[in-house]
Amino acid sequence: MYTHSTKVRVRYGETDQMGYVYYGNYAEYYEVARVEMLRSLGMDYASMENNGVMLPVLELNCKYIKPALYDQEITIITTIQDLPGVRIHFKYELFNDAEELINIGNTTLVFVDMIKNRPCAPPESFLEKLRGYFN
Repeated sequence: MYTHSTKVRVRYGETDQMGYVYYGNYAEYYEVARVEMLRSLGMDYASMENNGVMLPVLELNCKYIKPALYDQEITIITTIQDLPGVRIHFKYELFNDAEELINIGNTTLVFVDMIKNRPCAPPESFLEKLRGYFN
């Protein structure tokens, strides 16, 4: 299992009239956390795409527990529980600055060969960086 923590601060433009983070912005928070997790492994989307592999989102699930509010610092814990195959699953837990769980979610992405436009195995270099975290 690999876990990574990312912090984001809620910006005014991400909130609705109630001062709550607009529900659609959680997908963007997941993306920020996912990108930072990959970066922590020495990987990024650009290098994968330069090597002919893209990672489109196949599925997104989100559960709202408490609202995130303007100017709060949100901690996003991102976890990969299983070594990926053609699909990679990310789990997200969001905590407010009082360390209260406010949101949980998950996404499934698919490794796709950009030339064939077909699902493919993850790049070996990516798997090498992850293998040490799994038994």
